[in-house]
Amino acid sequence: MNLDELRADASADRTDTVLLVLTDMQGRLQGKRMTARHFLDEVVEHGAEACNYLLAVDVDMNTVEGYEMSSWERGYGDFEMRPDLSTLRRVPWHEGTALCLADIAWADHQPVVASPRQILRRQIERLAERGWEAFAGTELEFMVFEDSYEKAWDDGYRNLTPANRYNVDYSMLGTARVEPLLRRIRNAMMDAEMRVENSKGECNFGQHEINFRYDSALRTADDHVIYKNGAKEIAAQEGKSITFMAKYDEREGNSCHVHLSLRDRDGTSLFGSNDAGLLERFIAGLLATLRDLTLFLAPNVNSYKRFAVGSFAPTAVAWGLDNRTCALRVVGHGASRRVECRLAGADVNPYLAIAALIAGGLHGVDKELALEPAFEGNAYLSDKPRVPSTLREAAELFGSSDVVRDAFGEEVVGHYLNNAHVELEAFEAAVTDWERFRGFERL
Repeated sequence: MNLDELRADASADRTDTVLLVLTDMQGRLQGKRMTARHFLDEVVEHGAEACNYLLAVDVDMNTVEGYEMSSWERGYGDFEMRPDLSTLRRVPWHEGTALCLADIAWADHQPVVASPRQILRRQIERLAERGWEAFAGTELEFMVFEDSYEKAWDDGYRNLTPANRYNVDYSMLGTARVEPLLRRIRNAMMDAEMRVENSKGECNFGQHEINFRYDSALRTADDHVIYKNGAKEIAAQEGKSITFMAKYDEREGNSCHVHLSLRDRDGTSLFGSNDAGLLERFIAGLLATLRDLTLFLAPNVNSYKRFAVGSFAPTAVAWGLDNRTCALRVVGHGASRRVECRLAGADVNPYLAIAALIAGGLHGVDKELALEPAFEGNAYLSDKPRVPSTLREAAELFGSSDVVRDAFGEEVVGHYLNNAHVELEAFEAAVTDWERFRGFERL
């Protein structure tokens, strides 16, 4: 949807609402519902304001200490939401509604460097300095439950009914049970200008995946956050619920495999050429930095429960050729040759994940790192370095890494370290069902 189409729709009363949204640290859409007329008359040219605490709160939207950009001492002022009109599109699951993503800036129009979209933009700029462009795809898994979000909340998210009672990985029979919902999501995303390729069943009960066409890195991240939000909204309209938790239960977790490749200015794949040197150095950089960058790929306490032996989630920092036991898997041939990072879960912020992979790969390119041989066999049982096993370990590696600081800068590092510490403090203060069940009577 372009601006002229929005004007025509608004004049004909086909579109009356525009959602102006930003992406927060957790990868969620936050923003305002505007009348289409106000958006066209005022916001397109001048932008809009939002409280800068949107990048300084926890998951529950509580104000927390430790952020330089936003605090009680600084008065919790505003930043500007500047609409990126290239992202303007219709929202088919809401009547008469369009959506536009915003970049955020301070009052002097300088970008908010710790905002997720800006973090990815900076890494894209580093590639552009070399004449390169990143293309990416994210494979986002989720679990569908027959319970509404309200019922799930009231029940404490316990004893929910999965949409499938058994493993429906690739099953046509099993996925047909959920097809009314999945078909609606697929078609709605197509109507919202995303290119859906397919949906398929996964291993856990009620677990599914919808895949989209590979695209430029920023477009992929934008589509990812809109799709994730939209899928939840559509499920709610159908009286069902969807979770993108990395690890909902003790069975298989929800992954977000991130595929990445580079192209030059004329669109030629740099990973598909006969000269494999660039791809090898890029993978070597990822191997050297993956532990340091895990915080951007696994941002929550729950993220780390997904890393389990034999679960199709990686535990070893290794690379292989079409080897799903490794954290990094090289797939495709010729122009489609790419790196798949299997570390991220579905709770990931895609802007941060893709930015991390670009930064790690560029480290290998700039330092001309040599690539070790591809791992063959079961990497779960190897002596390769281990993926961090806790959020605390990942935060310590992130905060002490010179590579991370060189790639992202002190402001970004400090901001996301504080986010990790806030998450850890909240978790460590909580009393869990596991503790009550284990200790109420028997301890």
